[in-house]
Amino acid sequence: MPIYVYETTDPAKPPRRFEVKQSMKDEPLRVDPETGEAVKRVISGGYGVHVVGGSTGPSVGSVGGCGPGCGCH
Repeated sequence: MPIYVYETTDPAKPPRRFEVKQSMKDEPLRVDPETGEAVKRVISGGYGVHVVGGSTGPSVGSVGGCGPGCGCH
């Protein structure tokens, strides 16, 4: 079951984030179950790691993931 991050939205208070384990079929929360404050779901990129070819580091002569014309290498 995925863990979703929510953030309180009351402009009079500093935002507070918390995590909730929910099914992907569940509707997003509209209020914090503990405090009743209005919340929104925070979209994030996640923390997964993608390894190409089973290597844990760059290969000798590797260009990187951007491509040869990106200017970062």
